Amino acid sequence: MNRRHFLMSGLAASSLALSRKTAAQSPNSRLNTGFIGLGNRGGHVMKSIKDLPGIQITALCDIKPDRLDAAATVAAASKPKTYTDWRELLIQPDLDVVFIDTPCDLHVPMALAAMDANKHIYCEKPAGIKADEIGWFYREGKDYGKVICIGQQMRSEAKLRKTIDWIQDGNLGRIVMVKAQRHASEDLDHNGSSADWFFYNWRSGDVLVEMSVHNLDVCNWAVGEYPARAAGFGGNLLYINEPPGRNTMDGYSLTYDYPGGVKLSYTQVFFHPSKMPGGGQYINVYGEKGAVELMSGTFYPHDRNAQPVKLADDVKNTATAHQERFFEAIRTGSKSPADIAVGCSGALTAIMGREAIYQKRVTTWKEMGVDIAKA
Repeated sequence: MNRRHFLMSGLAASSLALSRKTAAQSPNSRLNTGFIGLGNRGGHVMKSIKDLPGIQITALCDIKPDRLDAAATVAAASKPKTYTDWRELLIQPDLDVVFIDTPCDLHVPMALAAMDANKHIYCEKPAGIKADEIGWFYREGKDYGKVICIGQQMRSEAKLRKTIDWIQDGNLGRIVMVKAQRHASEDLDHNGSSADWFFYNWRSGDVLVEMSVHNLDVCNWAVGEYPARAAGFGGNLLYINEPPGRNTMDGYSLTYDYPGGVKLSYTQVFFHPSKMPGGGQYINVYGEKGAVELMSGTFYPHDRNAQPVKLADDVKNTATAHQERFFEAIRTGSKSPADIAVGCSGALTAIMGREAIYQKRVTTWKEMGVDIAKA
């Protein structure tokens, strides 16, 4: 299926085809902002940004009346228009910015339609859940004249940015391996508000794509390359058929091989007991001169007599750091904090790993079929 058929098969209106403008907006200009999807994530982000300087919430869309009503109440001062059809929101003429906070299978069709509607776009991660749709998104978005930001907010963590800059300046020497994990003590709520899509891979892309895109993107960022190959094993190991019909994993192990020879070992589980040491998230980068614990921003030299070195001060990021950098990019023309290359390469890394597990074979970046410029 080509991109045009994908969009026109009931997913976008032909009236959205508008000219695309490239000029940055005035640094002091008001940005009329709309939200598609007002569940846990969308509702939280909308509430967090509504009082940022120059931000006006002027449009809200959700198919669930209770969510739409709750969001309209929160944003009442801006008197937003409300919709149950996202296509109607996109043709609101005064809308500058659209946030896409829907289940993952809708990200690409909505983002492509938002481009046709000439909007600045903040799309939650992952950028997409299938390799072919990542290709459509990337090819359309790489030369798009307005700002696209994917919600990979670790890209806006100040300490992490400073630590990775230190690595990329060559201070660690040649990188040889990365070890990372994302271990939770329990599964997502089987009766929660996201349970109707999160546990079904045709909607979420599986947990590897929906969640670990954050972690895998940071690994790529630190290494400075995209992986060439992936292999792994995993499945629905503990919460079998919970909730009923589930086809997503709750535990897996992956290995990635990068073109320069770097190896990445990555695991994600949902059954690491909360009082058992070694849980949570970490990313350790190993090189010629030692290793860096990315989450703490600490360098550990190989020399046994050398002391660990703190590479970045502990900085408490604001809850809206990523969104603020997105708005800054719109106003000043600065680079998006997680642009189309960052978003699509992160998603494609996760998709390649998922397919290695599903197909029980080594998968390759080349077979994903998307030529993404280095982020």
